[in-house]
Amino acid sequence: MLASLQGKEVTIHFIDGTCACDGVLDQIDDKFVKYLTQYQMLVIPITSIRTVSIDTKERQPHRVGFAP
Repeated sequence: MLASLQGKEVTIHFIDGTCACDGVLDQIDDKFVKYLTQYQMLVIPITSIRTVSIDTKERQPHRVGFAP
């Protein structure tokens, strides 16, 4: 399942509640995932990953204030 996301920009959510975002899944193994960001390379054990999400559409910011 993760192999289909290889090379795509994803956000990884971990079982402790933290996340890694703005990175690309570079390599996927049966025990580890190599995740590349602009500043670092993370080698993440599969067992520490809760979910992997991919943004399919950019969110529009909410308007603040009163409309004319």
